Amino acid sequence: MPRPARLLAAGLLPLLACGPLAPAAVAQTPGPGAPAAKAPAPRPAGPATPDPAFEAARAAFEARPEAERRAVQDALVWAGSYNSVVTGAFGRRTYEAIGAWQAKAGGPATGILDEPARAALLAAGEAARRAARFTVAPDPATGLVIGVPERLLSKRSRIAGGTRWQSPDGRITLDTKAYAPGETDLDALFAQSAAATPERKVTYSLKRPDFTVVTGETAGGKFYIRHAAGPAGLRGFTLSYDKASRDMDRLVIAIANSFLPFPGEAPAAPPRPVATGAEPAAPATRPTAGPPTGQPTAPATGTGLVVAPRRIVAVLPGSCAGPRVAGEPARVLRRDDASGLTLLDGATPPGASPALAPAPAAPGEAAIVLAAGADGPTVTTGEVAAAGLLAPLQPGAAGAPVLDRSGRLLGLVARLPAQPRLVAGVLLPLTHPLVGLAALKTLLGPDAPATPARDTPPLTAGAIAGRFAGAVVGVRCGG
Repeated sequence: MPRPARLLAAGLLPLLACGPLAPAAVAQTPGPGAPAAKAPAPRPAGPATPDPAFEAARAAFEARPEAERRAVQDALVWAGSYNSVVTGAFGRRTYEAIGAWQAKAGGPATGILDEPARAALLAAGEAARRAARFTVAPDPATGLVIGVPERLLSKRSRIAGGTRWQSPDGRITLDTKAYAPGETDLDALFAQSAAATPERKVTYSLKRPDFTVVTGETAGGKFYIRHAAGPAGLRGFTLSYDKASRDMDRLVIAIANSFLPFPGEAPAAPPRPVATGAEPAAPATRPTAGPPTGQPTAPATGTGLVVAPRRIVAVLPGSCAGPRVAGEPARVLRRDDASGLTLLDGATPPGASPALAPAPAAPGEAAIVLAAGADGPTVTTGEVAAAGLLAPLQPGAAGAPVLDRSGRLLGLVARLPAQPRLVAGVLLPLTHPLVGLAALKTLLGPDAPATPARDTPPLTAGAIAGRFAGAVVGVRCGG
């Protein structure tokens, strides 16, 4: 996916949420007296046809040693063509980034780098790094390793628990910070980082057991906050910058990719693709700072919510055959074809399930989304909108429960677009439709959760995730 040049720094993210319509998506209205167009018969679902060009590019890329593959991806970041994680894994983003670089250089966009083209790309990437004086080194104040564009951030000083790098005009600031074991916890830092105010909007937030990421903006600036937990305590960094600062989208990716919170520990294995063309989506999930991924698992179609023992509610496509929960077959009990809302009988883990909210949420109310992930539930913050939920949701969040700040169920995320749009490796917040309380009660009937009292006290996002971690499961189609 070629990166739009400097759109992040120019503050044009909202415009990118609405791409041009493909010709096939534009409805044609028949003229007076014209017969109604006959809807085309649905095509039977089947395995995707392999793309020979992509497969040839993948084979050529994977024939290289891992260090060379990582070097190519890093050079593509600096060339402004790649906005994802440097892991050495090949996928569509790497393929399209190589093609974008080739097209920029005036050659055919084959996705395969011959030796002269690879050398030219590496030289261009190194030239851009040197121009920024990008130095990756340990921070003596915290022990973490991070890359700093020293030409831009030429002012360096000590701060409480860390180091500050700043531009001469003060418009760009990079702070590192370390906390001793027991000084604070990841939940508290996440709650502080993800707190929204009238002057501070959170555009993306992610909480995993070992790390958190929060991005957002103020009236004139943007910020990226990352924390990681380990035996030595908590370490992280905060990058804040003026919206008018040029090329910060590329530098955010480079800094995030360089971050190593505990360099003395063995890094986690990088995420491995689970399907052709799959690769990590954002610097938020760089493997050396995230939780161990374990063995690769099959991709989840969506998220299921446990509402009772052996009862899971999910939002599944009509073509979903042989649904599986926790790797075991699940049986469809009831289904609403209009919304895809489906009640399944399947294996459920022990744990508490959220109760229904007493009433639909009002627009503007804060909400929490818990989606099933390979390493446990992921937490995304958003807010209720008139047409659904405004949040930057990742693939696999279809069917995820949407909870209010008291942990009460407001509804489920409806179906998501197949290819969410990313800018600088960050998902844009979009308005997603919800399956509401009325539809849930109709489908679930006696299996519907109870409704608690209205005065349930508010909880932090971390507390909600911990309380209902066992209530979300991955649901996969395909037997």
